[in-house]
Amino acid sequence: MEKKMKHLEMIEGVIERMGSNSFQLKGWAVTLVALIGGFAAQGSDKRFFLIAFIPLIAFWFLDAFFLQLERKYKILYKNVADLEENKIDFNMDTRKIVCAGKDAKRICYCKCLFSITEWPFYLIIAGAVVVLALILILT
Repeated sequence: MEKKMKHLEMIEGVIERMGSNSFQLKGWAVTLVALIGGFAAQGSDKRFFLIAFIPLIAFWFLDAFFLQLERKYKILYKNVADLEENKIDFNMDTRKIVCAGKDAKRICYCKCLFSITEWPFYLIIAGAVVVLALILILT
């Protein structure tokens, strides 16, 4: 039972890091958009604000990647929890996970990209960028 617990703890640590990475990416996205907005509002070309879409999209895709990894490790966690003690090999490779049905759909990158934790956040920021860009351009 000790080997199984240690393996599960290792997987939990990775899951935690993926969640932390996602949280940090969201913070960086907001910070970078605000920084670009500040530069655009200081009198330079107002269209400069539209550059904020480039890192915003990059962070969204990277955030979806971390969500996908997190979901894969959660499936690995379930698989390890179901293993017998003598079959624990401390394998952390998510490419060899076995899943079907609902779990298989959840780890699809597109599902992660348009997850309820992803698209609303980035859509709201993108909407704010558009509104602020229009305000800056029209004034």
